[in-house]
This record gives sequence, structure tokens and C-alpha cells, in this order.
Amino acid sequence: MQLLRLINQFGPLSRAELIRLSGLSKGAVSMVTADLLAHGLIETRDTVHGGGRPSIRLGIAADSAFFVGISLADRPVMVLGDLHGTILDRHDIDLPDRVEDIGPHVRRLIARVAPEGSIHAQRLRGIGLAVSGLVDERGGICVRSTLTGWENAPLGPLITQACGLPAYVENDANALTVAQYRFGPMREASSFSLVSVGQGIGCGHMFGGELFRGFRGGAGEIAHATAEPGGLPCLCGKTGCLDTVASLSAISHLATRAGLPGDLEQLEQLAAQGNLGAVELLHRAGSALGLMIAQMVQIMDQQHVLVVRQGGELTGLFGRAMRQAAEGNILPQLAPRPEIITGDVMADSWAFGAASVAADRSLFREF
Repeated sequence: MQLLRLINQFGPLSRAELIRLSGLSKGAVSMVTADLLAHGLIETRDTVHGGGRPSIRLGIAADSAFFVGISLADRPVMVLGDLHGTILDRHDIDLPDRVEDIGPHVRRLIARVAPEGSIHAQRLRGIGLAVSGLVDERGGICVRSTLTGWENAPLGPLITQACGLPAYVENDANALTVAQYRFGPMREASSFSLVSVGQGIGCGHMFGGELFRGFRGGAGEIAHATAEPGGLPCLCGKTGCLDTVASLSAISHLATRAGLPGDLEQLEQLAAQGNLGAVELLHRAGSALGLMIAQMVQIMDQQHVLVVRQGGELTGLFGRAMRQAAEGNILPQLAPRPEIITGDVMADSWAFGAASVAADRSLFREF
């Protein structure tokens, strides 16, 4: 498990490099790498010539295992991914009306990307589901999802029973966090938090290669932390949540109410032209998000904060206000200061996040 993780994180690596990074003995590394080669999970790459004996680097074999990821979002998507983090196939899908039908439904869907007898079917190792809401990842249960209306839905057991493969259920922000760590720009980060800005705001925390979930699995729910006491009502039943100020749906709602376009790009253009209404709205939203990030850093002291949005990076006034509020409210004595990184993600990233969870849980923790 440790060596496969290291090769995925820093590879390709020679056996000597694995000994140094893992702290394991030469005999242990030789035995485990031989086992990984026998299972086809790693493969030999280039030969490195130095002052002594040439060494062979070992890398992950992309086609040694495949994983299905399903995102249960506004537009449900299914993808097939490999061990290099490549999406090999994707489909827009429908969900069954009844939770009880999810198992046979997923079995039929999987036949699209991994037909019986194909190499994809033969090497399919697991199924991941990314759900917006609270999940019990150990039991594979969707505890509550406002988006789907499901409560205490045993999605994992139902799919495993129907498909004969392990199925893993994860919060969608956590799934995206795992994907960024296993296959994305956060591979070498020792600790980071991911904040996704979309119609709602999601958040996940990774420390030492492990998701931090909290006592009930609710760690990262910054969307429903209070940003404006006594503010607007939230769907969760509280008022003044961050979601009511800084999410794209909130920005669109507030902009429309003020007679402005609800699209973020159009608002950014108006703000750049000096429209005071657009400037005030975007500054308020970005500052609220930045202050929440600063509070999160003060509590958790992570190495990086990755802020992502589907469709483009936050490079306009919203992003600048967020960064200024975050950096201005982090304790100056924290050195080195945590790095705040912005990036964009694809529409299929949450589905691939689900596939990454399946890879992480069924493979990287097995070897």
C-alpha cells in the first residue's frame, strides 16, 4: 500500500528511491515491488545510469485497473477512469425514481463503459458514487442529500449486491479532493483543503494522505457556516450561511434582484467597467469566502488551499477580494504562509472524483 502510494505520488521511482522515501528495508521493498509487478499494477520504465549500478524506475500501469465513477449531481454523469487519472469514457445518465432500483440500474449503466468480456470489464475494480450531502462512507449510505431527496439510502450495499463489485459512497467535495490528491496538482501536498465554488460551496480536507471527516463526517461544511449573522435564509434552515452570500446561485439571485445580469462573467465585466452595483456584490461575496478561508486556515493550519470553479479560474474581482480577505485575516506570524491556489475543473470532475475514491479505497489501501 505504502509503496504503491509513493509511486503514484512521486513516481516513476527506482527501488533505491522507494527505500529512501518509505524507510523500509531493501528486502521489504524488493518483495513488495515484485508482488506489484506480478499483479501488473506497476511496470518498468526508464533505466537511470549514475555512478554505480544502473537502476530501473517503476511506474503505475495505467491499464492494470479501471474504475467507474458516478456523480449524482444536477446532471448525473458516469465515467470510466484508469490509474493515470485519464477519463476513458463518459455518459450523461438518468437516476431511478426509487432508491431500491439503484443496483440493477447501475449494472445496466456499467455495461455501456465496460461491456461483458472487454478488458475494461475484466479489470474493473470498483465503483464510486459522489453525492451532494452527508454520507456514511463506512456503510456506503447516503445519510441525507437535499439534491436527490434521499435519506439513509444504502447505495453502496445495493450496488455491490447487484454488480458484484465494491461500491463506495462519498460526499462530492471529498471525492473531488481525493481526485486532486491522487491524480491532480495536489499529489505532493502534505496537507491541503479544497474549496469548490459552484451553485453551492463544497469543501474537503486532506491531511497526510487521509481525508479529514470529523466526528460525524461533516468536516468541510463551510457552506453552512455563518458568514452574515441574521442574513438571508438558507435551504438548510439557518440564516446567513456562506452559501447565501458566496455561492454562484446566491450571486445570481442577488444580482437579478438588483437588476444586474446573473452570470458571473458578465458581472465581472461590469465591475471592470466601474459598475458600482457589480463591484459591491462581487466584493461582498469574495470577501465572505476569503474570511471563511482565513478562519479555516487559523483552525487547521494546512499547507495549501485550492479554490476551484467549474468553467474557469476566479481571476476577476471576486477572486481578488477572496484572496485579499483570506491573506489579510491569517495570523501574520504563520510562516511560511499557506499558499492559496485557484484553478478550474471540468464538468466531469466530480464523476472522476467518485472513480478516484473507488481507486483509493479498493487499491491504494490494499497494496
